[in-house]
Amino acid sequence: MSKARSFPLGAATTLDELTRDPHARLAQLRAHEPVSWLPELDGWLVTRRDLAMNVMRDAAAFTVDDPRFSTAQVVGPSMLSLDGDRHARHREPFASPFRPRAVHDGFASFIEREVDRRITALEPAGAADLRRAFAGPLAVAVVTEALGLVGTTAETVLSWYDAIVRSVSDITAGRAAGADGDAAYAQLRAAVESTIASRGTSSLLGSAAGRLTEPEVASNAAVLMFGGIETVEAMITNALLHLLRDPVQLALVRADADLLDGAIEESLRLEPGAAVVDRYATRDTELGPATIRQGELVTVSLAGANRDPAVFPDPDRFDIRRENARLQLAFAQGPHYCIAAHLARLETRIALQRLLERLPALRLDPDRPTAPYGLVFRKPPALHVLWDLPADS
Repeated sequence: MSKARSFPLGAATTLDELTRDPHARLAQLRAHEPVSWLPELDGWLVTRRDLAMNVMRDAAAFTVDDPRFSTAQVVGPSMLSLDGDRHARHREPFASPFRPRAVHDGFASFIEREVDRRITALEPAGAADLRRAFAGPLAVAVVTEALGLVGTTAETVLSWYDAIVRSVSDITAGRAAGADGDAAYAQLRAAVESTIASRGTSSLLGSAAGRLTEPEVASNAAVLMFGGIETVEAMITNALLHLLRDPVQLALVRADADLLDGAIEESLRLEPGAAVVDRYATRDTELGPATIRQGELVTVSLAGANRDPAVFPDPDRFDIRRENARLQLAFAQGPHYCIAAHLARLETRIALQRLLERLPALRLDPDRPTAPYGLVFRKPPALHVLWDLPADS
């Protein structure tokens, strides 16, 4: 029997549906075909949390180290695209600065200043697209600070990021990548080399250069840049959207700022910025109801796993007091757990707290509705909001 006949729900699932509004379809798949073959994906989709955990934790059976991995085609091997000892070698030099205490000590003051500076610039307008005018620029500024690249600006880093993402997206879609991505990555590599030469071991990149080659440092810098911009912009934007469209939950947070942490975890659960992660089967293996063959693509739906009712009762409800919200898998799991998760949480918490404190009656613009969108990376295309201005303004 063909895979399509064995997995009829998967056969009927379109990538357009998963891009626009995937959650009803993911719930069907999770309930009836928790590991399903999707012809449009040309691979397996895993939607049940326990099976998703199995895939992400078992790097021996499900690897990222495959020639088809699109990011590696653009920036070369990195902690994102290697497994086993090679992965550990690439990841470990970058681990220390992203541990919880180091993150708070190293970045909290910078984030607070940057957030306040950007809100001050926005305040007089009474309206903004907080994705484009706030969340995105903030994420770029923090990544630029974290990498410590000499001779660059946040605008330059963003231009590199945009070009590299376009190339990765082209390859993922089966198209030939344009030359812009290669040119941007060459400029990033040159900036990494200059930073190592001028700052020595006093920078994150310089300390890593003691254990990795300069091309390896550059490839991992690109991965950190990619994750730090794309996913943090989504974290901030999605969390704002969840809070601002739920007056009851918003009121709870306004009354008790300590509930912000729960709101962030619950937003990550409902709408992870990275909705899927890819692996490739290293051998024939059984996973739930499916027999997966060596070399086949196995895509884990973090969005599907995060709404598994076996773990999260009433899974579609936004509940900032949900006791087990931190069991969400938005930062993945296993050896590829997001290295900068603590920084992303800190950045998002400071951003949300300051916005709610400083912009009176912050609310969604009713004339410009929005919703998360995207197959791999999910966030609203824009987040138009309004706030009250002082009476004498």
